[in-house]
Amino acid sequence: MADAVKHGAVIDEQLQPTRIERLKPYLIILPALLLTIGILIPFGTGVYWSFTNYNLMRPNFQFTGFQNYFRLFGSERFWNALRVSSTYVFLAVGTELILGLAIGLLLNRDNLVTKILRPLLILPLLIAPVIAVLMWRLMMSTQFGVLNYFLSMINPTLRNFPWAGSAQYAMFTVVLIDVWIFTPFVGLLVLAGLRSLPKAPFEAAQVDGASKFYTFRTQTMPMLTPYITIALIFRLIDSFRIFDIPFALTRGGPGDALMALQVTAYTESFTFLNIGRGASYMFITWIVIFLVSKALVNYWMKWRSRLS
Repeated sequence: MADAVKHGAVIDEQLQPTRIERLKPYLIILPALLLTIGILIPFGTGVYWSFTNYNLMRPNFQFTGFQNYFRLFGSERFWNALRVSSTYVFLAVGTELILGLAIGLLLNRDNLVTKILRPLLILPLLIAPVIAVLMWRLMMSTQFGVLNYFLSMINPTLRNFPWAGSAQYAMFTVVLIDVWIFTPFVGLLVLAGLRSLPKAPFEAAQVDGASKFYTFRTQTMPMLTPYITIALIFRLIDSFRIFDIPFALTRGGPGDALMALQVTAYTESFTFLNIGRGASYMFITWIVIFLVSKALVNYWMKWRSRLS
């Protein structure tokens, strides 16, 4: 009996978690906690500055409440920045979703051409956007640009096509660069989604004699919706806070043609040295991105719940 009790005590002692095992949950969550703190501190500081008249020329700033936001909503500069950002998002993300879907469908085949093109698809993603802008600026040069040379072969009058040098074509130019860089991202997500779809429904549709378009409309697209929604969320967030492409291309010009919200915030903060007003632009951008992203995520969750 004593041996049994001793044996049970030994087993209980072995089952007791060690000190390291008790600390494991805290050690796992520690990096995430540090990252969250590292994000919240500058974010909170920026939000606080947006309620002040902080200017780099006046270190002693004061709390002014919603004064910066009242000026913002009454300023044509803000509404122009919101219009530029919204137009940019609509054109860039819409084009990338259409082209990405087409690329994913084309590459979802096993042949020599697709095996060569799949690795090449990620090359634009490996280039920093600023470097990509410099490459495109060289290609768009009216003096020695290769793009204008090819355009002149179609029509000699296009030899001096202005690209971003004209307010009329500036938006088209930045959207073109953005589409070149980020369409592969959407295409890869769509391709991953296509490769993960079950084969049974498509085989059944083929046996029933359904056309390819009918199968695509009734089976492929509904099952691809989560992947397209994820791509939409990522690209929408990234496009709405766009800064590097328009700033590296024309610093927001010509005029205010490319003065998106982030570019305007940078100009207010580091050109006019008005940190408080620049921070208010940043906070408004965050609110818009948060609301739109939340709506898309809620749609995605409802879609998943309907399937389950």
